Amino acid sequence: MDWTSAQLRSLVELTRRGTITAVADALGYTPGGVSQQITALEKATGMRLLRRVGRRVELTDAGATLAQHAERILTTEAEAVEALERTRNEISGTLRVGLFATAAAELLPPALRQVRERHPGVTVRSRDMDVDEVYDAVAGGTVDLALGLDYPDVPIPRDPSLRVMELSRERFSLAVPTGAMPGRADTSRPSRTSGASDTSGRAGPRKVSLADTRELGWILPSVRSYYGRAVLTACRRAGFEPQVAHEVTDTAATLALVEAGVGVSVVTDLMLRLRPSRLDVLELSETMERHIVVVFRSFAEHRPTVAALVDVLRTSTGRRPPRREHHGTDKLATR
Repeated sequence: MDWTSAQLRSLVELTRRGTITAVADALGYTPGGVSQQITALEKATGMRLLRRVGRRVELTDAGATLAQHAERILTTEAEAVEALERTRNEISGTLRVGLFATAAAELLPPALRQVRERHPGVTVRSRDMDVDEVYDAVAGGTVDLALGLDYPDVPIPRDPSLRVMELSRERFSLAVPTGAMPGRADTSRPSRTSGASDTSGRAGPRKVSLADTRELGWILPSVRSYYGRAVLTACRRAGFEPQVAHEVTDTAATLALVEAGVGVSVVTDLMLRLRPSRLDVLELSETMERHIVVVFRSFAEHRPTVAALVDVLRTSTGRRPPRREHHGTDKLATR
């Protein structure tokens, strides 16, 4: 059959996402471009692959059959690329990397600097995407590897075809409007041991519980997201249902709303560095974590370029600068 990998990938993504628009967003095409790919594939096969159902499209029996085989074809193609790459004596080539906004701002730049220094023959092409979509993007071959997040309370379902490697762990703190919880705020870096003393002899800050926020409004992403479900699970374990005042996905917008005094949210050091904000950051008595992970297809683990970039990410993620400490009345959180 006279078809292309791009045409097959469009068909496979349609089985995952359900609409032409969603496929276009995932692959970086226009909706018209995706429609052209499918039309060309129908011409190559001589069969109708899609049918209209209202405003949506669905695969015909022929389309579903071809999509099933297309996944195997694309996997075999990727394995061939990996095998050819292993025959080279140098690490070179192009890698497509998917990543979420925080990773794009804080994790990718130092990694790219190291790649340029250690592997000048490697070209990295990155794509910003919703953090909950990076796993499907890797599984579907849209990207070669991706930076993602995993939550112990709501773990991402594991696809046997994917390798998920932990890079680092972050513990959540509570971000509240300045002075919203009198007697609780501490403008220095939060102590990890309640009641402990630092080298200056000053008592460490008191820990707060998620339950202390039961009367406050929350700023959270949708509970349809893994992050939203992780926070909801932690709050329910603390014995209350969070009152969501603002449903927001963007981290910088969340920090701005906390600063404006309209609600509270949980944050990590990495999240706090996205936007300088005047707010109080309080240590939680509950342990709530997220894991920063790199995701790639299992068969690509020994692909030289993938292995090289994973090694760089492991190194650079462990070298993130510590957050700045603030004292006195200045509660500017740039962490």
